[in-house]
Amino acid sequence: MSERSGILFTAFEPSGDDHASAVIAELRQRHPDLPMFCWGGPKMAAAGAQLVERTGQSAVIGVPGLGKIIEHVKITRRIRKWIKQNRPALHIPVDSPAANFPVCKIARAHGTKVVHLVAPQVWAWASWRVHKLRRRTNLVLCLLPFEEEWLMARAVPAKFVGHPLFDEPVDVEALDRRIAELSAQMPQSPQNSATGGLGGAAPKLALMPGSRPSEMSRCFPMLLDAYKRLKADFPLTIGVVAATTPDAVKTLRQLAAAHGGWPDGLGIVHGETDAVVRWCDFALVVSGTVTLQIARQRKAMVAVYSPSWLMYQFLARWLVSTDMFTLPNLIAGRKIMPELIPHFGDGEAIAVEVIKLMRRPGYADDQRQNLDVVCKRFKGKNAAAASVDEIEKILGLKSS
Repeated sequence: MSERSGILFTAFEPSGDDHASAVIAELRQRHPDLPMFCWGGPKMAAAGAQLVERTGQSAVIGVPGLGKIIEHVKITRRIRKWIKQNRPALHIPVDSPAANFPVCKIARAHGTKVVHLVAPQVWAWASWRVHKLRRRTNLVLCLLPFEEEWLMARAVPAKFVGHPLFDEPVDVEALDRRIAELSAQMPQSPQNSATGGLGGAAPKLALMPGSRPSEMSRCFPMLLDAYKRLKADFPLTIGVVAATTPDAVKTLRQLAAAHGGWPDGLGIVHGETDAVVRWCDFALVVSGTVTLQIARQRKAMVAVYSPSWLMYQFLARWLVSTDMFTLPNLIAGRKIMPELIPHFGDGEAIAVEVIKLMRRPGYADDQRQNLDVVCKRFKGKNAAAASVDEIEKILGLKSS
């Protein structure tokens, strides 16, 4: 490198901490003496970056409130001062474009190169932001296969590197052992074993209510209502809610209490998404990256998302630039799984889609086969290794 040295990572959400930590670990393995610094989370620090300031404890979705905006303005000022004093060779912003775009502008103004880790979703909404992205990046590392072509067509340098979810194969034996260990928290049905099919109209349902409080408060009541409707029509139905954290468990139980109570035959676990996907027949999922987590086990699903009604009517509906929302559908380029987005109201339409999957085996089989095609788009890719390959090219480094 030149007189500039080191890499600055900036991540403002737990998912960014995950993505960046894998890249930092790969960089540290190849270049033990490379200076790396971060505004980020504990995983980034554990992977080998020097933590300048902790971020990401209170991520938001949608339009941030005034307090969050003021907080980011203050953080950006501190990052500007740090960049001016330390002159890093490279800035790697991780997702969170609203928080990271101002930092990218500062980095470029101080002669620092910028490589985006995770493409900002300018293809999905407010697509005019692509012009801002073009000015504020040297390269975008894309986790989804269609993003590279979309960005390159708009003169933004881009490279598809794969997705971390597909870096390692699913260990089904380990998941089966984990399911056995969780048996006390997983409901049991004599006609619906963990390895047998539907057992005669007795589906095992996974409920994936999202991770952010706003998502859970708007979407979980709909998933809960769908489960109750299915339970009423098919009494042997059982399910498991896959919560992300212990705090999420408390939030979900409170939401259930406010909407008629926790139903029979429904368990809840936290931090066990892959095990719950392995256990279930079908998933009712709040749209997000978790749809790929379900897809890689080839489980049929119904996706839903309920935005703020006011935000959708007066803002989002005018900014969204895609006809589909779930990642498997976007990657396939057509609707291969049902998505109820935006969805307002109760869970009746969700339950109807599950009944279609139950009663029409060919319908569910078609979805599984299409999910298999989607997953094969990631075959042979390792997101962390491919990202570091591109970072080395930008900095003129050779692996040790």
